[in-house]
Amino acid sequence: MTTRISFVRHGDVDNPQQVFYGRLPGFGLSEEGHRQAHAAAVALCKEPIAAIYTSTLQRARETADEIHALCPELQMIPSPLLLEVYTPYDGTPRDEMVARGWDLYKGIPPQYEQPANVLARAQRFIARVRAHHVGQHVVAVTHGDVIAFLVLWAHGYPAAPRSRHALPQAGIPEGYPAHGSITTFFYRSGEEGELPAMEHVVPYPH
Repeated sequence: MTTRISFVRHGDVDNPQQVFYGRLPGFGLSEEGHRQAHAAAVALCKEPIAAIYTSTLQRARETADEIHALCPELQMIPSPLLLEVYTPYDGTPRDEMVARGWDLYKGIPPQYEQPANVLARAQRFIARVRAHHVGQHVVAVTHGDVIAFLVLWAHGYPAAPRSRHALPQAGIPEGYPAHGSITTFFYRSGEEGELPAMEHVVPYPH
């Protein structure tokens, strides 16, 4: 029986001050973000879903709410394993992050996350889903780097900022998971080391 995990990147965020919001509170979806999340909900709710897991951050919870609105029978389960990267750059102006190439990891103190840490907790989430939802379809609302590092790992690339250039070859044609995009992993056995097949869609015109 195939176990499916659909990782949904949250919708576009209302961010008038143009900062990297990271794990800061109070950053919800923009109107466009709600439209993107609704499009993901329409695509996902065409088939049975066992549960909706979500990062606890507001933008992810609001995205999960859009899915739950179309699948109200489902349980919504918060999971810290799906959180945004833990980084010292929360609140940094967007222009500074662009100048850094959106590298959240180089030269940061050891208490913050490196790509390997992000990947490891995402893999723990996958292991729990595979144990508790055998043969079912689960939705997980999360953040861009969590999905990007999982995709790179599934295709044999190292989880590192320098590997992002390989995302188009790994099935993310837009070069980075778009807001509201759906990246589904398919596990066809119960083997612990199985690498998943993958499907990626952006469920709205772009």
